[in-house]
This record gives sequence, structure tokens and C-alpha cells, in this order.
Amino acid sequence: MGHLNFTVITFRGTEVLEMTTPAPSPLVSQKKKHFIGVPAPLGYVAGVGRGATGFTTRSDIGPARDASDVPDDRHAPPNKRKKMQQKDEEEEDDEDLNDSNYDEFAGYGGSLFSKDPYDKDDEEADAIYEAIDKRMDEKRKEYREMKLKVELERYRQERPKIQMQFSDLKRDLAHVSEEEWKTIPEVGDARNKRQRNPRPEKYTPVPDSILAKAGISNESSLDPLQQGFGSGLMTPYPGTNTPGGIMTPGWATSTVDLDLRKIGQARNALMDIKLNQVSDSVSGQTVIDPKGYLTDLQSMIPMHGADISDIKKARLLLKSVRETNPNHPPAWIASARLEEVTGKLQTARNLIMKGCEMCPKSEDVWLEAARLQPADLAKAVISQALRHIPMSVRSWIKAADLETELKAKKKVFKKVSSLYIYI
Repeated sequence: MGHLNFTVITFRGTEVLEMTTPAPSPLVSQKKKHFIGVPAPLGYVAGVGRGATGFTTRSDIGPARDASDVPDDRHAPPNKRKKMQQKDEEEEDDEDLNDSNYDEFAGYGGSLFSKDPYDKDDEEADAIYEAIDKRMDEKRKEYREMKLKVELERYRQERPKIQMQFSDLKRDLAHVSEEEWKTIPEVGDARNKRQRNPRPEKYTPVPDSILAKAGISNESSLDPLQQGFGSGLMTPYPGTNTPGGIMTPGWATSTVDLDLRKIGQARNALMDIKLNQVSDSVSGQTVIDPKGYLTDLQSMIPMHGADISDIKKARLLLKSVRETNPNHPPAWIASARLEEVTGKLQTARNLIMKGCEMCPKSEDVWLEAARLQPADLAKAVISQALRHIPMSVRSWIKAADLETELKAKKKVFKKVSSLYIYI
């Protein structure tokens, strides 16, 4: 082994002793190192020159830190923490002389002489500045007070106080006599009187007259003088569809409770129509049979005892037939009659007119359309039918029946006779 030599070098501003190994020489003693037992130079840290850092083991107390890390003083001892707080307070007391705190006109924001003693010259200067500020304030005082007064008056006009709102009434109180003052009730006499003295609830029984009216309004009755042979209320009454114009479909279903009041109203309307038709020349007398009157009315009403579900099934079936074979006249006629029976007369008219368009050569479809239409429209329907099927005898007869005057009927028959003669 050769001798070890130490060289002083500068590392990060610190002189460090670097150990160098010379070339081996046989003349150097290999038994004893010359640096053993010699104290290390001042400021020597082993391994710093080559960038080595220390490390800790489990036996060490506290976290291991790099030599270049910023020390964490959050967990410093109490004495050191107190010193750090004092140091921070001193730094805060220092003036902020940065450019952000500098103004070209006024200079720095803080006082440059805050740490200097306060002497008589400073006191005299402060007195002079205070006198100047007071003088400047007196110049603008009158204008400022006038402006404040105007703004206050404007504000009071927009939002007056309660005492200002009742000022005129307070002036009128001067004319109130002493007796009137004594008659004024106390404030607490009438306040929340209903809440303080609640009235007990009263339960009044319903009069018998109201109960009687309620019973009459939900049932139908006839004059006993007209019911010598029975009451007549046992007659079944399905949906009404009378020539008088009263059409209420859907009453024939057995699963729904009937409203007797509505039935009574419809029955009274039918009775008035019938009485007007069969009234005698002598006023106040009729030729009505009270026993069979309601039965006669029932015979006037077309009956359909089918259930609603059956009607829906029939509609679907006929619709399928129309879509499958639109040129089949019986399908259109059956659909129109189904809607007529259920009370949908306008729907029946629309269906039969659609059938006339799809089956223009069908005599039955045209006659059914004329039957469902009013008299004035039936004439137009028959005229269209005669254009499509001029040789239809039933259509010519229907056209003559629709004419009210005898002269017009003769004209129709002459026209058809001339047509057959020409053929």
C-alpha cells in the first residue's frame, strides 16, 4: 500500500480536505497509516467532497434530513418557537419599501421615521398639518351641510317616517275633549278577542225540508191521479233515442247504476211531446191511457241490449271487413247501422258516405245514405245516386218521396217515364 495524501479543496465555499492515494511504492511502510490517531482538520465532513449524504437507522431519534433541506421549525422546542415569533414580529414592523408600495406623488405608503423618537419638531409639524386640514374642512363645511340637507329631505319625501305620516292626525288631537279621551278603549281590550274567547262549535240538525228535497231530486214520480192502475216505475228504461231529439246512448248496460233524476227529466220531456201530439180540442182533457202510457213510450225507443264489449268487438270486426274488401256494400251498411244504434248518428253518416264513394254502383248504399241524412241533404244524395245508377227504380221512387209538393213528384215521374220510353 502507498501513502495517503490529503489535499485541501474548496467545495461550496467551504474548504474540504480531500484524500488522494499516490502510486504504490515499495519504499512506503505497509504496517502503519500515518493519519491514524491524527485529529481531523477543522470543518471536515467525511464524504461531502464526493456528494455522499448521511443516513439514519431505527435507533436514531427524529427524522433523517438531507443537509440541503430547509429545516422544519413547526415542531421546534418552545423556547426556539418563541424566539421565532419575536423575529417575525420584528420583520413585520419593518417598513415595506417595495416598488408596489411606492407612489410617485406621495412616496412610500408607510412612515420612514416610525422608529425614530417623537420630538418637539414632530409635534409642531403635526399641529401645523392639523390646522391646515381644519381650515380646508371649514371651507367646504357649508356646501357639504347644504348637500346633506337636500339629500335628507329627498329621502324623507320618498320614505317618510311613521310619525311624519300621522303628523296631521296628531295635530287634530289638540281638539279632543277630556270626555272623548276617557271613552277611548284600551289597546288590549279588543286585540285578539276571538282568539282569547273562542266560541264553542254549534251543531245544528239538518231540517226535514232539505232531506225531503234531496229525496225528491233523486227519484221520479207521477201524479197519483194519473196512476190509478199502478205506479208505472217498474217499466225498464234503457238508453233513449227518440225522434224528439233526446239521445242518451249507453244507458242499457246492466252493470252501471242509473241516475233516476236524469231518467225522470227525460221521461217528462217525452211525456210533454206525447201530450202535445194527442191533446184534445177541449183544453185540459186528454185521451191518454195512464196504465199503458209508459209501455207505449218504451215501444217508441229503439232497443239494443248488447253489452259495450260486444259493440267494440262488432266495430273491430266490421272495420276489418271494410279494410279487407272495401267494395263490399253490406259492410258499409252494417257499420253505419251499428253507429246509429249506439247513438253516434254523425259517425254513421260519415261511414255511409264513405261507402257511397267506394261502392257507387250499389243501390242499397245510396238508399241507406239518403235515409240517414236530413231531408234537404237526402235530395242531394239521391241526385248523385241517379247520376251513377240512372236505371235504379228504387232511387227514383225515393226521389219522388222526398218531394213535398205534388207538382214536383209528378215532374220526377215524368222524367223517369221519358227515360224508360227512350230506352
